Amino acid sequence: MGTAFKSSERATIGVEWELQLVDRRNRHLRQEAQKLLSELPELSSAAEAPPLRHELMQSQVEVVTGICETVDEAKADLSGSIDRIRRVLSPWGATLTCSGTHPIDDWRDQELSPGVRYRELVDQMQWVARRILTCGVHVHVGVRHQDKAIPIVNALTRYLPHFLALSASSPFWSGHDTGLASARSVIFGALPTSGPPPNLPNWSAFEEYLETLLRAGTIASIKEVWWDIRPHPDFGTIEIRMFDGIPTLREVGMAAALSQSLVELFDHQLDRGYGLPSPPSWLVRDNKWRATRYGLDARVITDTHGTTVPVRDDLYELVRELKPVATRLGCAEDLDLISEILDKGASYERQRAVIAEGGTLDDVVDMLAAELDDGPTRAGVGAGDGTR
Repeated sequence: MGTAFKSSERATIGVEWELQLVDRRNRHLRQEAQKLLSELPELSSAAEAPPLRHELMQSQVEVVTGICETVDEAKADLSGSIDRIRRVLSPWGATLTCSGTHPIDDWRDQELSPGVRYRELVDQMQWVARRILTCGVHVHVGVRHQDKAIPIVNALTRYLPHFLALSASSPFWSGHDTGLASARSVIFGALPTSGPPPNLPNWSAFEEYLETLLRAGTIASIKEVWWDIRPHPDFGTIEIRMFDGIPTLREVGMAAALSQSLVELFDHQLDRGYGLPSPPSWLVRDNKWRATRYGLDARVITDTHGTTVPVRDDLYELVRELKPVATRLGCAEDLDLISEILDKGASYERQRAVIAEGGTLDDVVDMLAAELDDGPTRAGVGAGDGTR
């Protein structure tokens, strides 16, 4: 089976931002995605790539950018859609939030979105799919040739814990603290074709692997390959799916800048004849778990001898290394937000700080709503020492 990769001319980006519909009064999820989409046909009814789309649950929507040249363009695209959604929601007494999981609500109380694809997914996966009351952010970055796609995917797996630790926003599940930085990573990770991508040698091996999955009936299309990072042949991109739900537009810009800068760096290293890192699967899985559990306080494994470093230190070094690339791409300011997150705390830390200071989960939801409106509202909670 040939899988055509529609190569991109440069490292263009596209962002998919999954959002929750929340009642301002009681802080619970509103099952009104269908109603919202019908109120905004100019966003939801485009023949190809509509900016506003259904998600699995009626309490969620997805806002999608077009093909963007820069992170600023992507943020402006998202902001325009969000503003139009808010104008509809406000008279309803509803608002938007984003976190990997809703702190309060239970998946058993949710209504599934209409659509054959969702019904088929739940029919096939049953409980594993029914409980996916989760949100994430996906970043697509254009790649100039299919032969580069798999080496870049393999190299990016080194940074799965970095992507997750920075964006982890799901410490609570159904009203309880899970003890994890990212409960979403575990919940979504139960799907049979989710998790870290297999370590494949080249594009031909990727095509063969897809053909095997299709022949076996494991998937019906590449859309059912939910790896944390995957090539997207139809778009000519690499899609980074590791980010938890991100509560602010500034942090979405940070995720896009980090993704675009890393792909651009690896693309040019391949042009110069360099080999890219390709960490073994056991190391990738272990590091992902460390970020799932400890977030920014994780220690990540850096080699096959078991050497570890604090992910915070690794992130500071990564920002320094990527700064020239980000400057050329025009997203250096967005990349710099990583240092602010390390200082002020990732979302899971900010949420737990509300509880530590005597607040309730209702207060956590209020904070998330305020953050999506105005940016992070808390400071000084990211004081971990990276000893885990």
